[in-house]
Amino acid sequence: MKQVHEGSHAVSEAVRLARVQVISAYPITPQTHIVEALSDYCADGRLDARFLCVESEHSAMAAAIGASLGGVRAFTATSSHGLAYMHELLHWAAGSRLPIVMAEVNRALGPGWNIWTDQTDSLSQRDTGWIQLYCEDGQDALDTTLMAFGLAEMLNLPVMVVLDAFFLSHTYEPVDVPDQDSVDRLLPPFAPRFRLDCEHAFNFGQMVPPARYMEMRYNLQLAMQAAEAGFAQLAAKFEELFGRRPQAVEALACADAQIVLVTSGTVTSTCRQVVRDLRRNGEKVGLLKIGMFRPFPADSVRRHLSRAAKVAVVDRNFSFGAGGIFAQEVRAALCNRQGHAPVFSYVAGLGGRDITPRTLMEIYDQTRRTATPPDESIWIGLDAEQVKTWRN
Repeated sequence: MKQVHEGSHAVSEAVRLARVQVISAYPITPQTHIVEALSDYCADGRLDARFLCVESEHSAMAAAIGASLGGVRAFTATSSHGLAYMHELLHWAAGSRLPIVMAEVNRALGPGWNIWTDQTDSLSQRDTGWIQLYCEDGQDALDTTLMAFGLAEMLNLPVMVVLDAFFLSHTYEPVDVPDQDSVDRLLPPFAPRFRLDCEHAFNFGQMVPPARYMEMRYNLQLAMQAAEAGFAQLAAKFEELFGRRPQAVEALACADAQIVLVTSGTVTSTCRQVVRDLRRNGEKVGLLKIGMFRPFPADSVRRHLSRAAKVAVVDRNFSFGAGGIFAQEVRAALCNRQGHAPVFSYVAGLGGRDITPRTLMEIYDQTRRTATPPDESIWIGLDAEQVKTWRN
């Protein structure tokens, strides 16, 4: 059924449909609308779940860990400094192999103080063992959240569903909300492989000696390596039920493209239009949307970029001293392939600055005109009068 929802509430609807049993919540802009809606659902009976108002984001993740260890489907949400405050417990959730789902609304990290979007908050947690899925629009947010529960419980790994602040979280658009019976066929009741149970005792969070620790980490890596195939398996069932097929990696006009633009998040929608306009003018350009960042879908990325002459990655994030983070991953995926396309790294839209069609056209034109990418990321849209050298 078509309904008009903001991106945050598309996530809330998916959580309701997934029949989550415990929600731990601590408000932080711009995530708050997600848990506000869920608190209403719990209060009026639309969702039969325990809603836990905790005192911090650290406590929110601790409560979700406890609920998941207790054998119930658990959810939380956060953003920016709240996610940073959770950092310690993100490792505990993944290392304990708990299928927690968390919505993470991308917001810049301070200082300076900024409530608008960039992806550095979620990407700074990329090594914690969480699967990371990035959403383009409201429909993608709802579908990806449903997929996240299935994937988490298939692999016993936590999943982070990532949304751009305001451009997605607070933007209203039509969303196809599935019926409960269909979602129940996608997500049957949670049947945990292990849980706190006095009749069947397990040790949780115990000291692990050197003779066992590496094997635990290797098993987590094996589960991560199965995520892309598991996503495809769930997506096939999703398409059968709902007529839409979520994709970890989506290629648009890449088969004959000389230049491929690589994007994630909401800038993808803008880039779709730019690619169509350029195509109508005879330009051989394509678009590669990366929806799954962890594990990084290297094989799919290599396959779709195999014919490109140049690759331009648009990053709404930055690793200081290294460059745009998606660009680093794309380069790493291609580096051992002889004759691979050079990868141009562009940084744009940090702190909520608009990435417009004009911005993307500038990126395309600069890539087309330049033979070899510079070693450093290229920052697009800087105000030269405001830029000062580090010595000042």
